[in-house]
Amino acid sequence: MDKPMVGKLFVVSTPIGNLEDVTLRALDVLRNCQLIACEDTRTTKKLLARYGIETNLTSYHEHNEVEKSQRLLEELKEGKDVALVSDAGTPSVSDPGWRLVNLSIENNIEVVPVPGPSAVLSALVVSGLPTDSFLFLGFFPRTVGKRKELLKDVKDYPYTLIFYESARRLSGTLSVLLEILGDRGICVAREMTKLYEEAIRGSVSEVISVLSERDSVKGEVTVVLEGSREGRKKISTEETQKTLRAMKERGVALSDAVRAVCESSGASKNSVYRIALGIWEG
Repeated sequence: MDKPMVGKLFVVSTPIGNLEDVTLRALDVLRNCQLIACEDTRTTKKLLARYGIETNLTSYHEHNEVEKSQRLLEELKEGKDVALVSDAGTPSVSDPGWRLVNLSIENNIEVVPVPGPSAVLSALVVSGLPTDSFLFLGFFPRTVGKRKELLKDVKDYPYTLIFYESARRLSGTLSVLLEILGDRGICVAREMTKLYEEAIRGSVSEVISVLSERDSVKGEVTVVLEGSREGRKKISTEETQKTLRAMKERGVALSDAVRAVCESSGASKNSVYRIALGIWEG
């Protein structure tokens, strides 16, 4: 008997709140694969029931992923297609999944992304903060010492910073941000895509003031924080000439090059134009 072809591992993004945000492709994969590996079968069953999908489920979470990854690998080797999902959003992004993905790659099993909802990107695009470069920090540390240590490490980063935080720890976190990073721009995105979705924008001190008038903050929270302004200026100054020269060599028009550099670096149009003019004039 011929040995069956190996299956594929589909990394499937699922809604972060609103079940209507699932993609048609995700539904097709979930319906036609042989097995769905999910964090909590009860959560995933709600999504499947909504769309009449009856594919078999198996639990795959942080407490069993070492053992379960091996078992799922055997399923894949036997020719079964497996869909990996988390409770919400994209698997492996601060959720279980990396171990199985890596194991599959090591065993020459095709890993297929099925993109969709992500709390990180949802919060970023409504924050009003720069989106050209950002750094996702995962779940913010729980202890004050580790929080301060992390913030000191990223203090001079010019990139927009994004992290997940518990609603009950949010007040303390904002105070630490103000202390270590100063009064930067911030967006606290709460309950993305859900009934009580909210984005609170302003400086850190302004958001602290807004939240101090509430009895409590509830729901899932994603924090988007402005990067270091000095860091953005430094990178802009050091890299502008190099970037502009490369763009000129590619035949990019001066005005287009200036606009692109300003958008990506945050540098002022006048300063970039002066540098570009010198380069384009030889």
